[in-house]
Amino acid sequence: MNSTRPSSVNDPPSTRFGTGQSRPTSTSRPWTAQSRPGTARPQTAASTMHEASYIVALIESRGIAHEVGMAALDKETGRVMLIQLADCPTYVKTLHQMHVHTPSMVLVPDTFLSSTTTSLTLSASAKRGSSASLSVQFIREEFPYVPIEPVPRKYWNDSAGYQFITQFCVEDDERAATLVSVTDKYYALSAACALFKFVETRLNTRFSACSLRIRYIPVEGTMMIDPESVRNLELINNQTRKKSAHSLFGVLNHTHTAMATRLLRTNILAPLTGKCSPYAVEELIQSEDKFTEIKDALKALNKMDFDKLISSLGFTEVRPTTTAKGAFSRVSQMLSLRTAVRSLPLLQTALSGCQSQLMEIIHEILSDERLAKIEELIAENLNDEAVLVKGGIGAVNARVYAVKANRNRLLDVARETYKENVGDIYQLSIALGEEHSLPLTLVYQEKGFVFAIKKDELEGELPMGFINVSVQRGRWLFSSMDLKKMNARMKDSLEETLVLSDKIIQDLVGEIIAFSGILYSASEAVATIDLLWSFAHVSIMRNYVRPEFTDTLAIKSGRHPVLETAQSAGTLVSNDIYCSDAARFHIVQGPKRPYSSTACQVLVLYSSNRLILVAPPGKSTYLRQTGLLTIMAMVGCFVPAEYASFRLHDSLLTRLSNDDDMEKSLSTFANEMTSSAMILGIATPKTLVLIDELGRGTSPVEGLGIAHAIAEELIRLKPFSRVIDHSVSTACCSEFASVCSGGSQIPFDRTRSFMDSTVQRSRPSASNFGMIFQYKILDGVPENIGHYGLELAKLADLPDDMIAEANRVSEIITEKNARCEEESRINILTIRRRALLKLHAQLNQALDHSSLPEEELVAYLERLQREFMKTLKDTL
Repeated sequence: MNSTRPSSVNDPPSTRFGTGQSRPTSTSRPWTAQSRPGTARPQTAASTMHEASYIVALIESRGIAHEVGMAALDKETGRVMLIQLADCPTYVKTLHQMHVHTPSMVLVPDTFLSSTTTSLTLSASAKRGSSASLSVQFIREEFPYVPIEPVPRKYWNDSAGYQFITQFCVEDDERAATLVSVTDKYYALSAACALFKFVETRLNTRFSACSLRIRYIPVEGTMMIDPESVRNLELINNQTRKKSAHSLFGVLNHTHTAMATRLLRTNILAPLTGKCSPYAVEELIQSEDKFTEIKDALKALNKMDFDKLISSLGFTEVRPTTTAKGAFSRVSQMLSLRTAVRSLPLLQTALSGCQSQLMEIIHEILSDERLAKIEELIAENLNDEAVLVKGGIGAVNARVYAVKANRNRLLDVARETYKENVGDIYQLSIALGEEHSLPLTLVYQEKGFVFAIKKDELEGELPMGFINVSVQRGRWLFSSMDLKKMNARMKDSLEETLVLSDKIIQDLVGEIIAFSGILYSASEAVATIDLLWSFAHVSIMRNYVRPEFTDTLAIKSGRHPVLETAQSAGTLVSNDIYCSDAARFHIVQGPKRPYSSTACQVLVLYSSNRLILVAPPGKSTYLRQTGLLTIMAMVGCFVPAEYASFRLHDSLLTRLSNDDDMEKSLSTFANEMTSSAMILGIATPKTLVLIDELGRGTSPVEGLGIAHAIAEELIRLKPFSRVIDHSVSTACCSEFASVCSGGSQIPFDRTRSFMDSTVQRSRPSASNFGMIFQYKILDGVPENIGHYGLELAKLADLPDDMIAEANRVSEIITEKNARCEEESRINILTIRRRALLKLHAQLNQALDHSSLPEEELVAYLERLQREFMKTLKDTL
């Protein structure tokens, strides 16, 4: 690292950015004292429940290496994430990390932006030919409503960044590992320096020493899921209805605390790749008493957010403003912290006696003596009777009397004055009520007290002397000159009381901040046990099974986790999934969804004046089910199946959408090729690849060639791949399947599966066609594959002569293809090669993972030998 010292907050204004006194350059937008308001949709409590709002600083290397450094700060929770990675030209890994750490603002060096680009929007000239960095352009496309702020290049300093991290990182068990991990991460440290300088100068925030939970995140330890896959698999949000719970996140989210909700979102978007069996979830499922005890303990923490409480204690304003509002907020935070710390022993007791290692660690963290010390410090300064109350004079009184008496004589005097002022106001209300024979009551609002009376209790008009009359919720609200004067005196004494209380609270915070490390650890422990309980809850409710981790992807009777919650019980068809080293590349064939053509949609519109949404197609749903179950297993949850074995993957890459992209000016075919290039550029032997149709957006002949070339490359790269081939809708699908089965130049096995379709007739209505289609995956291709489309055509009531002619032509083509296949020497070699590779994989599995007794193992090996010899004999 270089020896450049970090910029001090005491530097002259002319050398600091964001003060409104530095001169703008010709290449960047002038810096003002206050940033322009963002154009993003305002966030509400509901929208931020599971999406933390990060300020992300990003810098990349020059040249073609694409080394990217990121520093992300969530100011509300006090968490800082440092990341450094080597990315591809499309910045897929960078965008993935930005989706995991949802940005509310992105900071980049000012040299990354063109002179025509503002911090909020991209001008027309910039869109036509911007000189902005390529990474900035990709960020704008992916996050169009997130403001991008330029930071002068001199503030991206690795040495200063390391000093900031050393100063702010909490004193806990992971501090040393964090400091060692970032020592040689030049770009991550540079981003951290710019991030902290921006927060200090532009957001008027200074953090206390050892108050932030700073962590370096190695991207090698998590599974990379590209942003397009996140949307198409509906991992976090439902694509049709944003507020719908029909997503993987919605299915698994039964958490009580905001920390656990954020943890679930992070784990779904970036599952850990370390092998870990869900013993803790299994223990909660098997022990009903323990499950109930933990549930009751978590209810006491319902909707609490430890991270926000801890973070609020750790930062102060660079330019202090002594106001009653800030004092009011700090007293509230301390009362909330006391409630949270007092709730932890109940959870600690519920975890006692647990057998799993993870829950033993959580129990040990919650048993730390420092948590009891924090409670003692709070008890020494705050009244036990003071509790948080929402709204009204009760909430004000809780803050006024939060600090114990005799801690500050001036505070005691100010409280007596406040008490007398409030008493005078109540005496005034009683006197006016008796004078005018009115049942007056007092209502406390932000500006003070007002009189209130129900509408039906007032006959005629209000007496003279009452002012500012308004109506609210069936009652009259009004004031008087005497009440306004008393409110002013009461407000003065209230502010004095809160400011004096704030001095004691700040002294208390100074003592507690030394224990911020254990507070963050306790927060993480609560989030983890809450998440484990949520997994156990959904596993019990939906009858999930515990997954295993081997070298094989094998699922018996797997069910789509989201559809299972949306459909009636018993209507969802379960399917098997299998991938191994001997069968990495799978082609899934079958008829397309009936009634999906434009003509059928027009028919529906003509008959019922509405567009009918039919059940999802079997093959696409089957493909999504594979990805969802893999993610569920890797985050530590049980899965909907009778048996499940998974392989740990370093990335999940998909191409599931067949839509064009108007914003990027990409046609359907161009969008498909862009996604395919991304997959081929990132895929490794540990990757899971899911592709819904290849070469669909161009001519059949070109589509066949492209599909074959992509399939060959996937076979060479050796990821677990599942590719959908619509054998009824695409003219060249049979040729493609044949080429992939026997015409490959790479000696590796391929497997073909067929999606069988069954039909149940029902009564037609406005919401269905009178037919219910169910899909089942079959191993291999059935002999009557050519007639599935004809069967569906019969159900559509096409003329009989048309069906007969189509059947005659189909039989001729089927017979010709069968004769050519029987005579093919390549087909015979393919069958033998598949049998040999299958035997090799089964023997390896038996060697590495078998737990059968010796007699059963010998019988199993003999059966494998018989099956292999039979295959060889049949091909002679």
